[in-house]
Amino acid sequence: MTSITQKPSSLLVIIAFATVYIVWGSTYFFIQMAIQGIPAMMMGAIRYTIAGLLMLVWCALKGDKIWVKRDVINSAVSGLLMLAIGNGIVIWVEQALPSAMVAIMISANPIWFVVLDKRNWRENLTSTATIVGLIIGFAGVILLFGEQVANALGGTHDDAKIWGVGLLVIGPIAWAAGSLFSKYKGSSSPARVNTAWQMLIAGIAFLPASALHNEFKGFDITQVPLQSWMAVIYLIFFGSIAAFTAYVWLLQVRPATQVSTHSYVNPVIAVLLGVLFAQEHISWLQIGGLVIILLSVLLINLAKYRKDANEKKQVETKPVKINASLCEAV
Repeated sequence: MTSITQKPSSLLVIIAFATVYIVWGSTYFFIQMAIQGIPAMMMGAIRYTIAGLLMLVWCALKGDKIWVKRDVINSAVSGLLMLAIGNGIVIWVEQALPSAMVAIMISANPIWFVVLDKRNWRENLTSTATIVGLIIGFAGVILLFGEQVANALGGTHDDAKIWGVGLLVIGPIAWAAGSLFSKYKGSSSPARVNTAWQMLIAGIAFLPASALHNEFKGFDITQVPLQSWMAVIYLIFFGSIAAFTAYVWLLQVRPATQVSTHSYVNPVIAVLLGVLFAQEHISWLQIGGLVIILLSVLLINLAKYRKDANEKKQVETKPVKINASLCEAV
């Protein structure tokens, strides 16, 4: 008997994409607000541990089997790559770099999805649009980094900013690797269970990082301003539970390169929030780099969009074969 895989609702896909696009675009702003009152790694631990625990409780109440050893191990690997390393770097560097600038640099994410997606190399790397997009994308990244390098060579550099820029090269690689691992390592558990374990394990991983940076020493919880706590609450419920759950689900039902397009929508939201509410300054050079990266990821995804459209057209025009035995008169 042939099993039928139910196609996800188009409305749910649209809502999930909108959630990832808009909410994650705002998280850069709220991360910077949160770490103004809470040490960076400690904030990551609080955010992801609480979000993971809340998700696990919710899954248990819905009757999900929350402990499947193989799935938990896979969730640990993807969660550590995406959240502890990928997003941990974002949290760390926002101590030195403006949130909008961080978001712009992270927009190189889709390039690494193509580079690391070995299963689709034959399809992606034989596409002229994809190859041109990769070249343009790396040019955009170099343009973004160029201003920092020029400042360093000119003797006006800030060591913390230079380290931040360097770490932001590693962050997107870890995020793409974790996302692809999550997509291709099959799971018998619902996406929400995998998401819960990814967040919880990542939250626990932030604790030793916080201890290594002596963040517990001298920390006074009563001195944390209200706006930092409000930012953490937003990050827990919207940035983690809502948006990350939507992201992991999208990885299961849509191509990874399409899901990665959030990386060129998020910076737009982040830039608007940073400029409007945090008085951040974005140079024309950085905006130019963003535009170049946007062009590159659009080219990278162009071949995929065309293929999906052609396949849909072929399905719609393909003649239906009718079994003659089913047409016999009763």
